[in-house]
Amino acid sequence: MKYTFVLLFSLALTASCNNAGKESTTAEASTQSARVPEKKPAPLPSFAIMNSRNETVNLESFKGKKLFVNLWATWCGPCRAEIPSIQQLAAKTNPEKVAIIMLSLDDDFATAKDFAAATNMNLPVYFPAGQLPTLFTVEAIPTTFIFNEKGELIHRQVGADNYNAPEYAELLK
Repeated sequence: MKYTFVLLFSLALTASCNNAGKESTTAEASTQSARVPEKKPAPLPSFAIMNSRNETVNLESFKGKKLFVNLWATWCGPCRAEIPSIQQLAAKTNPEKVAIIMLSLDDDFATAKDFAAATNMNLPVYFPAGQLPTLFTVEAIPTTFIFNEKGELIHRQVGADNYNAPEYAELLK
């Protein structure tokens, strides 16, 4: 029984959901982790997002901090599976130096806020206040972007991952 649970959890962590809301395994959409080369890092987009208090802020306002942006949705099983590891990572970071943005791609922001409350998710949930910038137009979720203090993309993770790992703590130092 324990082996079955570990196998199912591992499969969930290596899966992603496509934009049509259909889960796919690594055979269909592989998990890709990539440190972004320093020569031409993608800049942090100017993009309006809404926080859980329905206040609009610009993503660029987080410059000066390391920024962890996770694109997720409540209907995406792999997204939900990786949230505990993101919470564990967030607990290890200094909120004065690191901002965590859980950017919900649900059709309705209330769905994401209700999910966060029902599951005791203690991460800041945001919602797009306009069209997603090109950088965040992805084929599958979850997808995570990590930006440095200058607003330069330093890491991209396509598909679920275990963020409670030393390499992610090091990226957010």
